[in-house]
Formats: sequence, C-alpha cells, structure tokens
Amino acid sequence: MSQNQNEPREYDAVRGGQNLIPVNPAVLGGIPGVKSRLASPIVEVRIAALSEALKYGEAGLDLIMQALQNESMQVKFAASSLLKYPYDLKIKLPSLHNFPVFEFDVITVDAEGKENSRRKSFAHYFPEDLGNGVTLDMVYIPGGIFMMGSPATESGRYNNESPQHQVTVSAFYAGKYPITQAQYEAVMENNPSYFRGEKLPVDRVSWNQAVEFCRKLSEKTGKIYRLLSEAEWEYACRAGTTTPFYLGETITTDLVNYNGQYPYARAPRGLYREQTIDAGSFPPNPFGLYDMHGQVWEWCSDEGHYNYDGAPTDGSSWETGTSNFRVRRGGSWNRDAVHCRAAIRFYFYARLSLSLGGFRVAVALAVPSSLSSL
Repeated sequence: MSQNQNEPREYDAVRGGQNLIPVNPAVLGGIPGVKSRLASPIVEVRIAALSEALKYGEAGLDLIMQALQNESMQVKFAASSLLKYPYDLKIKLPSLHNFPVFEFDVITVDAEGKENSRRKSFAHYFPEDLGNGVTLDMVYIPGGIFMMGSPATESGRYNNESPQHQVTVSAFYAGKYPITQAQYEAVMENNPSYFRGEKLPVDRVSWNQAVEFCRKLSEKTGKIYRLLSEAEWEYACRAGTTTPFYLGETITTDLVNYNGQYPYARAPRGLYREQTIDAGSFPPNPFGLYDMHGQVWEWCSDEGHYNYDGAPTDGSSWETGTSNFRVRRGGSWNRDAVHCRAAIRFYFYARLSLSLGGFRVAVALAVPSSLSSL
C-alpha cells in the first residue's frame, strides 16, 4: 500500500474543499468524456457526469449503476436518485431502479483488528418469495474487473491461489446471506443441518444437494438459480478490496464467526463460538453481502484444480477439472482466520455433506416482468 498520506486509500471517502472545479476545462465528448469525468477527484464533477450519462442509453446506465459503489456518499446518492427518478431518459430503464434499497455500514480494520474506517453504503436487491413468510433477498452485484488469487506477499497463502490473474465478471445477483435453514426447508422440505435454527445457515449440505436446491428453486420461481462460479464468489467477496479480507488486513470475532483462538496478522485472540450463528449478525462487505468470511464453507460450481493455470478469465465456471471434486470458499466457524481469507480455496468430494458446508445462490441479471412493479 502506498505510504503517500495525500493519496486516497481504497476505503477513504473522497474529501472536498481543497480543489475547485476547473474553469473552461478541455472536456472529452460522449461516453469517454463521461468516464473521464467520473474518474475526477472532484465530487461535483462526478455528479455532473452522472447526469450527462443519461444521454447515452444503456452505456450511460451502466456507468450510473457502477457509481453506486463509489466511495463518496454524495455520488452514491446522486446515482441512486437518477435510478429512482430518471428524467430526460430516452430509453426504458430496467426494473432495477424500482427495486428496494437497504443501507448498511462498511467497516475496515487495521492489522491489529482495530476499526479505522466506517462509512454508510447501500445496495439494491429484490426479495424472492419462497412461501410461508420466507423470503430470499438477492443483491445486485455490479460487473467489473479484479485480480483473482493472492499476491506472493500475502501471509499464509497457498500455492493453489496462484497465479494471480485478471478476471472480468458480468453483473449478477447474489444471495444476501448464505442459504438459511428456513430457506432450505421452504424449497427442499427437509433440513440436514447439525446446528438447528431457522436463521442459521444450512449446514451438512453436499455439492449435489446444493445443486438440487438450485434446480428446485428455479422450478419454483421461474428464474435460473445456480451456485456462484469461483471467480464470481471471490469477486463478490472482495467487493473492490485487495486486502486479505474485505474488512482489511485481518478479521476479529467481533466481525466474523471463526475460531478466534487462531488470529491473523497482529489481531488479538478472540471467541471460538464452536457453531454457526444467525446469518447477518455482523456488518456486510461493500457490496452488501453478509458472512462471506467464516460461518460455513460455501460451495461454488467449479470443478477442483490445483492452481489457476488455464483458468477462465470471464468469470465463468471452470468445468474441465476433476468432476469428483468441487470448490468451496470462505472458511467456516471452526477454522482459523487464515482459512477465511478472500483468496482461500479448498475442494472436496461433491457428494460429501459435512457440518462445515453450506452455500449461496446466484441468479442471472435479467429481471422478470413480475418484479417490475416493485
């Protein structure tokens, strides 16, 4: 990380007051010009660029959606306002702008586990009705480019996290939480979990069972539900961060459910709860996803591979490996902190169902017309 104190860090809000909007600047036209102004350090310039983006149809809409992840709350709210109340727009917006929004705190910590940043953020989602008062919240994940895997300098890394490589991920929706027991029962009419509780993540689920859940959920809703690809999972977990955890350089048991007797970096020892806890008990990552570190290992769709040599770079599932093994990500309630990093990747027999295993679901970006009245 840069030591230049004047250089904004990835978790800093953009600060105003020092710079003024330039007078008579040389301005690029079209989408390139909008992109250029959205990269400006001046908040007012970025907000003006968002309004201009409305002129450019779907390409401009995509830029507005990306601005929802901007670190400036002023820019985020400007983007949200344009999506909720579009004006001078000559294309039909997708129904995402009608979706509800939830607000949350984004927290980062230093290598000792001390909070060093807290900011408000929000995300769009749609609720999937599973019946009997049970819903499944699906959060919008904007597309983007990231570096998958861990750098050679990351403490505790494994060789299978190499080579670090650039991946482009298309936008999709992901479950706000790992699938809970109430959600699993609503679809599968059974509950295999060792630890019992409606709000607890379902556990003791094999990859085969997770895939069957997605199949039945698809039949129930008319949408195509699936497991996240491994690339989608890491992209969604990192949510724009590059540190070992989306929380920063380490984690603590005040923010993640893991075996706190084995901390990471210079964090102190913490609790070992010895079981799962209610989904969403701790603050989410910058995309609004909860429990991406710890709780339960989450199955991904990919077959197992010993490293990233030959891995897809388009975010798709890697289906050319050993079909008996499937990937799991994120760590669990009984693992030490190093095994909860964003880059950690293990693979297990697809048919095994252990008390450590759960999953999260994804759905394609296309929004059915039944949701357009939300």
